[in-house]
This record gives sequence, structure tokens and C-alpha cells, in this order.
Amino acid sequence: MAGKSITGEFTLAAAIRRYFDVVLYLLIFTGFGTLASTGSLDFPTVLIVSGALLFRGYILARRLQVILSERWTNLLTIACFALFVADEFVISRTFLASAVHLVLSVMLVRLFSAQKDRDHYLLAVLSFVMVLSAAVLTVDSTFLLALAGFVLVGVSAFILMEMMHSSERAPVQARDPNVHHAYRKLSFTIAAIAPILLLLIFLGGAVIFFLLPRVSAGYLSAYTGSNDLSTGFSDRVELGRIGQIQQSKTVMMHVQIAGDTAGASSLKLRGVALNNFDGRTWANTHVKATLARGPDGQFDLAPSDPRTPVARGSRIHYRVTLEPFLGEVFFLLATPQRLQGNYRAIAEDGAGNVFDVDFEHPVTRYEADSKTRLPRGLRTQSSSWPHAPDLTGYLQLAALDPRVKALAEQITAKASTPAEKVAAIENYLRLHYGYTLQLPKTTPRDPIANFLFERRQGHCEYFASSMAVMLRSIGIPSRVVNGFSGGEFNDITSEYVIRASDAHSWVEAYLPGEDWVEFDPTPSASAEAHTSWSRWMQYMDAMQSFWREWVVNYDLGHQLRLTQDANRGSRAMVGRAQSWGRDRYQKMLDWARRTQDRIGDSSVKWGLRALIAIVLALFATSIPRVIQLVRRFRLARRPQRSPQIAASIWYERMLRQSARRGWDKAPGQTPAEFAAIIQDPQLRIRVANFTHRYENARFGKSAEDAEQLPMLYEEVKSSPKGDFARP
Repeated sequence: MAGKSITGEFTLAAAIRRYFDVVLYLLIFTGFGTLASTGSLDFPTVLIVSGALLFRGYILARRLQVILSERWTNLLTIACFALFVADEFVISRTFLASAVHLVLSVMLVRLFSAQKDRDHYLLAVLSFVMVLSAAVLTVDSTFLLALAGFVLVGVSAFILMEMMHSSERAPVQARDPNVHHAYRKLSFTIAAIAPILLLLIFLGGAVIFFLLPRVSAGYLSAYTGSNDLSTGFSDRVELGRIGQIQQSKTVMMHVQIAGDTAGASSLKLRGVALNNFDGRTWANTHVKATLARGPDGQFDLAPSDPRTPVARGSRIHYRVTLEPFLGEVFFLLATPQRLQGNYRAIAEDGAGNVFDVDFEHPVTRYEADSKTRLPRGLRTQSSSWPHAPDLTGYLQLAALDPRVKALAEQITAKASTPAEKVAAIENYLRLHYGYTLQLPKTTPRDPIANFLFERRQGHCEYFASSMAVMLRSIGIPSRVVNGFSGGEFNDITSEYVIRASDAHSWVEAYLPGEDWVEFDPTPSASAEAHTSWSRWMQYMDAMQSFWREWVVNYDLGHQLRLTQDANRGSRAMVGRAQSWGRDRYQKMLDWARRTQDRIGDSSVKWGLRALIAIVLALFATSIPRVIQLVRRFRLARRPQRSPQIAASIWYERMLRQSARRGWDKAPGQTPAEFAAIIQDPQLRIRVANFTHRYENARFGKSAEDAEQLPMLYEEVKSSPKGDFARP
């Protein structure tokens, strides 16, 4: 590695090279910043690469030259690929993370060894790969701002690269005596033209993006891994995971309900129902059955028997747009009936959980129909209901603290029916326990007993789990459901914004004659106050929704819809234009007919009006000429006020007088040449005197000479027409 200060003659070529080095550094820095902003890089990677980039920036600021030798460059490059293999099979064990680490390590090696053009090209390509990786790892609209900054710097880099190559190939180098001025002018020129090119690139890219035929494919998204948010909605959930998810304010999904523009709906999105509990972990042990797509392209989720009590509610249609946290669960309202989306296959189990089994199309966007549940007491089953479902799995219990069953029996001592017992336990938990999102520092040996008898506070997962266990201890089938409840309504987009903090757990208990009934033992948490900042966040969310709907989720269906809307809009516009033209044409015809009738009734009167109108029109067209003549007359009378204009006016008059005496001035002659060719001695002398005074007034602005022009003009005018006229 060599390090020294850059000295020598400061030339324009050196200025271009200096600018190129800085812009190339900014291109790499912007690419890495875009990748790091996704939050998918591990902290050591961010720390190491950031430190190396800052060191490189220090080198550029101090104008030092630090370059790795070719031997060290080759050794470090081989080490990068060895690290990639170890990362793929031992450390990260994911292709995308290993590939990103490889790109970053090779980029750092080349950043400190770049000398040739191919090194600069490689660094530019690697910076683009970082932006491409960021596009795979995030769908946030802030990526557009980062991409705009990257393209802006990229345009500047390639302009400077071409200028540098042209300067090196030139056989003769241009020399500028004021190099520092040229240096500043170069910076201003690049800063001015780069945004213009950026705008043209984005406009052209937008046209290509919306017009290019679309296909739905996962591309590199298949390499992305699961995250912490998805583990709370899988088939196996450790007690406490929902509480960890609730700590985050990350937006999870947007729900739009047809016909709801005022936020009047109370949302409770059912994710996964869990039936097996081992004391610490809930699991779903139901067998999944793949559902076939119907003839209408939708998946039928409704129970096959129309006498099912919950199928009698009102139907609601809604659309869910899920952020890509890579879960396989469909979150659905109430009792789902139908589901529509770009999925080749989905599955449903005995608990009503709906899963995506099409791994090439992760759960992102779908539409569904559900039927609202009837109030308790109105869901009585038909007497002809054939048999009750197998409920054995919903009574399973792990090793249980005896106090839990004793507490359940104590709470339900005065209740006679299963429904009353369930309600009693629900109310007891709501009234005697506190809600908190603070998790225990250490996981207790028996989380349920610790919650009920020692800590006596917790989040929704502890309330739901405790209720389910107590119900099972007294012989009532129950299960825990993880999903989302509540959400914030955005009246700008008419969508409900569901955040990770809206994650919720509740209980479903089986009651004879009413099927599975929903219960929520968690006390209500205090609502957050809305501020002006919340309103701004709604506008930001509206922008995010547009980005997600028309950029991230833009597919063939959106393209067809956009084409249809454009066709309808263009036809409507043409129709309005034609209607407007017909109305105006009809009004003109009506006016012409009325005018013709009035003229026929009084032709003399209208003829006089027409004559007056013609005279006024002729006078109006002559007004500018009259004004000009008056102005010329006033200037000619007092030439000393405006010598130049007055001299031109009097010279034109003098030329007319000389033309009457047979002497016309040719267009190519000067005034002095014209005066010299006149053969009449007397006229030649008078024209020469006039010309002398004219030139002094016309070109010297002499007021005294201009004042003499009228008198000299009269002398020329009084000259007799002699025999010296031009033949």
C-alpha cells in the first residue's frame, strides 16, 4: 500500500479526475446507504463498511493517494470468495446475505486499489448491485428517494468518466489561463445538467414501467429469509412472541373495506388458531387440506352445510395489502367465505386457518368476502345438526399447577352453563389483572401460574393463554387465536392501517348449540392521542399506499385496469369535446338565424349599421399609421429634441426631392457616395451640405446640425430641375 500527497501542476484534466474520484466515492456511498437503510444488514457489516467508507472519504478530503498493491489486491479478492463460501454454509446460511457480504467485501478491496478503467466500471456495477439488493429487501417508498439520489450521482459519474476519457484521448490538450475559474464552472455545469438528465430518465422509465407487459414472478425475493414478525403467526409460537411483536410500530398491512369511508368498522383479523399447549409453546397440529380454485378464479372457504349458524351474518368485501414479512397465513375477517388473489394454491385446516402453499407467490395482496358473526345467543344451531366436531385436541393439557384448576372452579362456582362459565372467567381476568407490555426479564418455569398468582399483569397472550388453560381444566374446549385487532383509519385512502403493535391474542371456546364463540379477556389499553404529527403520518401512509399499489404490486391486472381506465377516460374526454362542439355550433346557427330574421325585418337600419361598422373598422386599422405620421411630423418640426430620428426623417424627404430631379440613391451607396455622383454642381453642393449635417446629427447626435436640416432641405427643394439628370 502506498500513501502520498497528490502534488503537481493543477490542470483542467486533473480537475476532471478529481471530480470523478469524488463522485465515484459518492456513488458507492449512496449505494451502500440505500442498502443499509433497509435494516437487513447485520450491525458488524454496517460498522466495518461505514468505517472503511469514512476512511476513504478522509483520504479524498486530504488529497492523499492510498492504493493497494496488485499482490495484496489479488490475495484479498481470493479471501473474499473464501469468506463467501464460509458465509453460505456456516455463518449466514442464506444465499442473499452471503451474496451481499461478498459484494461489500469485493467493493472495499477495489475501492482502495482502483487505478484502471475496469476498476472504476467494477465499482460502479457493484454500487448498482447494492441498490438492486436493497430493492429486493424493501418495498418502502423511501427507496424511490434513495434511487433518485443514486441515479443523480450515477449520471454525474458517467458524464465525468466520458470527459476524462475524451481528455486522455485528445492529441492536443486545451489550456485555460484561468484553470480555477474553469474548475468552478465545471462543477456548476455538472450540477445543473445532472438533475435535468435525472428528470428525463425518470420520465422515460415511468413510461416504460407502465407500458411494458407485466408478468408476476418472485425473482430474487425467493432468497429473502423470514423475520421476527412472521414467527408470531406460524404453526408454533412460543409464549411471549406476540408481546415482542407489539413493541414495534412497524406497519404490517392495510385493509380496505368496501363501502366503509368513515372508519366505522371494528377490525379483528384472524390469523392462526393454536390448539396444542405444552406449558410454554402453542402449536397448531391440524392437518392442512389443499383447496382447489373455483371456476370464477376464487377459492371457496365457506362451510359446505348452509345450516352452519355463523354463515347467516351479513356479507362484507375487503382487500388486504400485507407488508412482505414473509408469513404464510392469510389474515381474514369474521367468517371467511371466499378468497381471491394471485396464488396457485392455498390450504385450510380444521380450525379454519388459511395458508399460502404457493411459495413462489408470498402473501402480499388479496381480496376476500366474509360474513359477520351473529351476536351471542342468536347462533343456535339447527336441531337437525348431524353431530358435533371432534374436540379431543382442544381439551389437551400439559402438566398443570393445581392452583390453576382450583381458581377456574372458584370463578365458575356460581355458573351453571358452559356459556356462563366462559363469561365468568373472561370477566374475572379483565377485572383482576393488569395489562402491560413489559416482558419478564427471565422466562418463568410455569408462565401461566406465574401470571395468575405472582406477576398478575401481562399482555394479551398471557390473558388468552390463561383463559384457554382454565377453560380446558373444567372441561370446556378452547383454543388461542393470534391475529390483529383495531388499527388506525386513514380517511385519505379509506384504509385501515394495521401495525405490529395491533397484534393480539384472544380465545375461541366451543359452546354446545353455538359452535366456536370468540372471547377476549384482555383489558382495554388506553388509546393514543392523535396529534398534528399523526395527520402528517397519514399523508405519508397515503403516499406509501400509492407506491405499494401502483409500483410494488403493479402487475398485469393493474396494467389492464389502467388501460381500461385510460380508454374510458379518453372516450369520455372525446365525448365531452364533441358535445361542447355541437352545442357551440348549434348556438352559432341559432344566432345566425335570429340575425337573418332581424335584418330581413329592417334592412335599411341594418345596412346603415353595417356601413358604420366598416368605416369604424377602416379607421381603427389606420390609427397606428396616423399616430406614426403625427409623431414624425412633430419630430420633423423640432429636430433638436431627437436628432437621430429627425435626421432619418429629413434625409428620406431629401432623397425624394433628389429623385424628382433625376437622381436616385442606390441601396449600396453611402450618403457621401451618393452626393459625389450628382453632376448638377448646385444640387451636388446643396446635397453634400445636407449630407454633412445629416451624418453629424444621425451618428453624432448633434442637435445643432439636426436643427439646420429643415433649412437645407428647403434649399435642395428649391433647386431647379436642370439638364444634368441621370440618363
